[in-house]
Amino acid sequence: MQTIPMLNLEAQYVSIKQEMDEAIQAVLRKQHFILGENVAALEEEIARYCGMHHGVGVASGTDALILALKAAGIGPGDEVIVPTFTFVATADSVSLLGAVPVFADIDPASYTLDVSSLERLVTEKTRAIIPVHLYGQPADMDEVLAFASRHGLAVLGDTAQALGATYHQRPVCSYGDFGCLSFFPSKNLGAYGDGGMIVTQDKERASDLKMLRSHGSRRKYHSEVQGWNSRLDELQAAVLRVKLPHLEQWTAQRISRAALYNEVLRGIEGVTLPTVLPGRTHVFHQYTLRVPARDAVQAELARVGVQTAVHYPVPLHLQPMFQGLGYRRGDLPVAEKAAAEVLSLPMYPELSDAQIDRIGSALRQAVEAQLTVATAR
Repeated sequence: MQTIPMLNLEAQYVSIKQEMDEAIQAVLRKQHFILGENVAALEEEIARYCGMHHGVGVASGTDALILALKAAGIGPGDEVIVPTFTFVATADSVSLLGAVPVFADIDPASYTLDVSSLERLVTEKTRAIIPVHLYGQPADMDEVLAFASRHGLAVLGDTAQALGATYHQRPVCSYGDFGCLSFFPSKNLGAYGDGGMIVTQDKERASDLKMLRSHGSRRKYHSEVQGWNSRLDELQAAVLRVKLPHLEQWTAQRISRAALYNEVLRGIEGVTLPTVLPGRTHVFHQYTLRVPARDAVQAELARVGVQTAVHYPVPLHLQPMFQGLGYRRGDLPVAEKAAAEVLSLPMYPELSDAQIDRIGSALRQAVEAQLTVATAR
């Protein structure tokens, strides 16, 4: 039986092959590979798509976070509030600047920041907050922005998984001082290598970001400040410009695939399906549910040819790299419980109805088998 993969980028490529091949060949003919016309055009196109005035292409989503934090004035000794249930880059970007990540628990329904916990985390050193729009669903930005306003904090949206999502009918990447995007190949809008972008409304900050991405130089060979070598290359920008006009269609297909999953999986004992909260568009970068005996269920799905993934098995406050911050198991219980239960199923626009039916049947059987084992004990 053929394995159903978590992600099928080949199917996407086949659907846009002619456009993609022509765009790549055009770059190769011109032999301009760094900060060329495609990068400049993509920066304008992504900024417009996000409802922002300026876009700054960088080498990765992680670099987008680092440079945005630097542009916000974050440095050694500052504290930045981040959710503990996310990819490590969100907090690693903070610590790489000498600042301290302060971990917040999550809302159990959306897996985004628990806004009710934020006031307890603020100190005189707090300078910023990074809401992560996890799995493709926006965090509660009204509450985040109100909290940030009360305490004079910068807001950097980690929109790596949520490009195209909306919050109260506005692009979620338009909320806050910066929106930080990732174009890692697996993202809803993915390059053929690494890439990222920062979007902002502020012209001066955009200019600073362009300086920071090029060794601190506004003018070649004249470095004003210490910066990075973090530039989105021309080939990746060309790839992304081909894909961007298709993103809305792909998003609609992801939403359709999620709706079918909901129908097929409804009623399985112990399984919690994704929740879409009011006023938000969820773009389903991942279709992530909760299952009992997660590891055993995942192993059984693998046995019958269904790939799955766990996003994420270890909350950041329990990661070895942050053990010096003094967190212990039990400190952030909602995230810890989620880490033990979440399971992401295959999700991409080309996923067929038949594949979803097969995944649903396999999941139902795997969960029922584990419940039978548990009852026998």
